[in-house]
Amino acid sequence: MSEKTVTEPLTDAPIEYADHLTISCGVSDLDRAIDWYHDHLGFEVIYKLDDMGWCELRTHWNGISIGLGQSEEPKVGGTTPVFGVRDIEAARSHLEQNGVRFDGETQVIPDMVKLATFYDLDGNPWMLAESAMPHT
Repeated sequence: MSEKTVTEPLTDAPIEYADHLTISCGVSDLDRAIDWYHDHLGFEVIYKLDDMGWCELRTHWNGISIGLGQSEEPKVGGTTPVFGVRDIEAARSHLEQNGVRFDGETQVIPDMVKLATFYDLDGNPWMLAESAMPHT
């Protein structure tokens, strides 16, 4: 395992990156998805472009937003973004009590991480992770 930590800046990047990241995913009903992400994950609308079927949602992490793009048949799969949480059991319980579908039981890698994959209304995968590793 690497000796570096996640907070150390990279020094030899071939691209000059900005200080933000937008995770984009397709949805079949933009307004319904906005409500779902707000009610279940606490994300808030930054802006919405009705004519383009697009919005960005503010997350609880500085510089990271979720972009929702409406399409008749959204493509799901591929990348699975991972949300770091302090208490995976509490987070999972909250989501399950609100009818959110999970992919099996929480996976545990001893002394490292607990992981649980869940899905939004359109089947976009997301994951919860409670780390036992230091992130300093």
